[in-house]
Amino acid sequence: MNYSNESLKKHYGWQGKIEIVSRVPLNTREDLSLAYTPGVASPCLEIQKDVSKSYLLTRRSNLIAIVTDGTAVLGLGDIGPEAAMPVMEGKAVLFKQFGGVDAVPLCIRSKDINEIVNTVRLLAGSFGGINLEDISAPRCFEIERRLKECCDIPIFHDDQHGTAIVVLAAVMNALRLTKKKPASVSVVINGAGSAGIATARLLLDYGIQDIVLCDRSGALYKGRAGMDSEKQSIAEITNRTQKKGSLAEVMANTDIFIGLSVGGCVTRDMVKSMNVKPIVFPLANPTPEIMPDEARLGGAAVIGTGRSDFPNQINNALAFPGVFRGALDARAGKITEPMKIAAAQALASYVKDGQLSADYIIPDTLDKAVSEAVAKAVAKAAP
Repeated sequence: MNYSNESLKKHYGWQGKIEIVSRVPLNTREDLSLAYTPGVASPCLEIQKDVSKSYLLTRRSNLIAIVTDGTAVLGLGDIGPEAAMPVMEGKAVLFKQFGGVDAVPLCIRSKDINEIVNTVRLLAGSFGGINLEDISAPRCFEIERRLKECCDIPIFHDDQHGTAIVVLAAVMNALRLTKKKPASVSVVINGAGSAGIATARLLLDYGIQDIVLCDRSGALYKGRAGMDSEKQSIAEITNRTQKKGSLAEVMANTDIFIGLSVGGCVTRDMVKSMNVKPIVFPLANPTPEIMPDEARLGGAAVIGTGRSDFPNQINNALAFPGVFRGALDARAGKITEPMKIAAAQALASYVKDGQLSADYIIPDTLDKAVSEAVAKAVAKAAP
């Protein structure tokens, strides 16, 4: 099937992938008087007296906003807020299908950080959480940071933290399979954007200490010229031996490669230069940093990609529906690092010892029970 052509036809037919459906009957005058005026005044006054009752008397307890400015949409780049809408609708469908969470796309016509933050801040009272989506780096870091400071509901940038959670889960199970210990492995992450930096931070929180990030100029290290503030910050806590050089140079004698960058930048020989039983996760889409067959010929023991046509698809959809379901159920004011690690552990432990293999280290994206397991773990870990 030509997915591009067929999807375009379908979208013309669908004219949108989401709609609002009433949860109450409106068949009689009594129905109307209860759902709307005059009866609706009573819940309004209850919320006026205690704003927290908005979670009990409205759909706020199950409603999130998917917020984008359209600057980093999939692999398409800065295509604008309206062009981002099909992706945001698709995200809303995934939230509903896998987490039972209602989601509303908010595609903002601004690239100004202050305007975006203020828009979301002013609307936050209508929602139980905010999912930031497809906002370019490094702006996405400041937007998330400032929203966490001014909002009393969970703020979650999925491109950062959803990716990090699923990658960590895959790493956990790859380590189980290869019998390597978190404290003793070395990791190279190619791609020092939002996903790469967030993944490095979560791996550090989990207990993996030897991590080097690379960008187009090679390894990030403390004091390297030409880095933005986010790269400078992550360089302070990674690459403790101050490795310098190209991706090929720093990959040698390492245990894990995580690609969050561009297709075709890793060769078979680079995989061969890694330690015994290397773990290789080339996650660039649609073309991975190295194709699985080439990675396997290079000696990779475990391989995961971002694609659905290869084993071990490392897909954000395994994380974000359950993370928000758990956060909403716990009525959490924020999503903490322990909640993210709990989500990763739930994903990893979903694959039982008898199931674990080189071709099965991460659950199937379409398995709805996965989100339930993640949600329970996240709610339990909530402060």
